[in-house]
Amino acid sequence: MIDLTINTDLACKILTGFIHTEITRAGFSKAVIGLSGGLDSSLSCFLAAEALGPDNILAVCMPYQTSSPDSLEHAQLVIDTLGVESLTVPITDMVNPLFERFPDADQVRRGNVMARARMIVLYDQSEAFKGLVVGTGNKTEILLGYTTLYGDSANAINPLGDLYKTQVRQLAHAMDLPQAIVQKPPSADLWIGQTDEGELGFTYAEVDRLLYLLVDQRYSPTDCIEAGFSEAFVKAVEKRVRKSHFKRILPPIAKVSNRTVGYDFLYLRDWGT
Repeated sequence: MIDLTINTDLACKILTGFIHTEITRAGFSKAVIGLSGGLDSSLSCFLAAEALGPDNILAVCMPYQTSSPDSLEHAQLVIDTLGVESLTVPITDMVNPLFERFPDADQVRRGNVMARARMIVLYDQSEAFKGLVVGTGNKTEILLGYTTLYGDSANAINPLGDLYKTQVRQLAHAMDLPQAIVQKPPSADLWIGQTDEGELGFTYAEVDRLLYLLVDQRYSPTDCIEAGFSEAFVKAVEKRVRKSHFKRILPPIAKVSNRTVGYDFLYLRDWGT
């Protein structure tokens, strides 16, 4: 039986504790969040506000000229509900010169540029606000590689990275996020009409169940097929997970010494502290 139900009270306690502990451990007391008005970023903002207090949160909205008006409306709904500080920085003037230089760039290239431009803004505001960037990516996206490297995948800490999208929705319900946000189709809003599930070719509900077996339960692809998933679906998802592994690790460093960062030098205690 595949059961993705979580104890939402416990999850909230763990995640708010994680945010508070990791940010204060690094010597900070504030957080910066890229708020799109989508489910994931809204939940991260709710968790951070509870962990650190609304006065210590900066929600940054970064629309492009084709962004859905609903995105800004829903982001403002979160800002007003929580009472966090906010800033709107349109990225149109940042990215359009590059798009004009490469007019043949497809939607994926353009989406990657927008995601990376937003991360430039977030890390600039991280320095200005003196707060760490809190991530918004969930476990489903991370495993499928449905992220932009050095774009939306870049953050200082990520409270949602071990929650499947199905579980993010459960926690959002439990924390009373606005229903307009919880119920709308997931979308990165990178181009008009774009939806996550339309681009992926399957629903989060379907793939979460399969990923749970492959990753959490350590099922083999053959086991998953025997459990009732189609062979084509299993192979497609397994391929995505394998091909995107490089996005989930730091860049490998060629080892030429006896103390190499990432291999032998992993923790501060390796330096005697």
